Amino acid sequence: MLEADLAKEFLAHVVRQARTPSLNRDEHFRVDGTLLEAWASLKSFQATESKPAAPSDDDPGNPTVHFRGEQRSNATHASNTDPEAQLARKSEGTESKLSYSGNLEVENRNGPIVDAELFAANGTAERDAALVMLEQFPGSKRVTVGGDKGFYTFGFVSECRNLQVAPHPASGITGPDSTGPTGSQVSARSMP
Repeated sequence: MLEADLAKEFLAHVVRQARTPSLNRDEHFRVDGTLLEAWASLKSFQATESKPAAPSDDDPGNPTVHFRGEQRSNATHASNTDPEAQLARKSEGTESKLSYSGNLEVENRNGPIVDAELFAANGTAERDAALVMLEQFPGSKRVTVGGDKGFYTFGFVSECRNLQVAPHPASGITGPDSTGPTGSQVSARSMP
């Protein structure tokens, strides 16, 4: 915990220094997140309601575990060694891992990181962290924020409007087969 507090204070100090008029702008930002793999083994991801263990001739300190065919989810399982880690995957077709969601807010023109947040990888962590990071801006001047298609949700756009921040999320699938508006239509509607 001390190391995390020290790193956050160091980042805040660097951002304060970069807020000189020539180095940093405070109007246009982008936010993004990624999964950070937890230091917990998938073997530690056990059912919360314990069931009798199958007899094993392996080493009792590190038994062989076969997950094939077993349905595991964050609702029914938890890690014994890192209970805050969540089972998540980056995209369809990739393996699930015990993870956290690391999120950054970046000034759009020059690219310095201005804020960072670590959340549980719960499926909405990127949007939740972005809203927490955007709360630092007073509503007195125009601020815009860009994000990938994961930010293209009604809840995120409406919360940005409440914060008087103009969201510019990348739209989802657009074209003749889509039923949603294009990204430019969302941008035009989302101006505060």
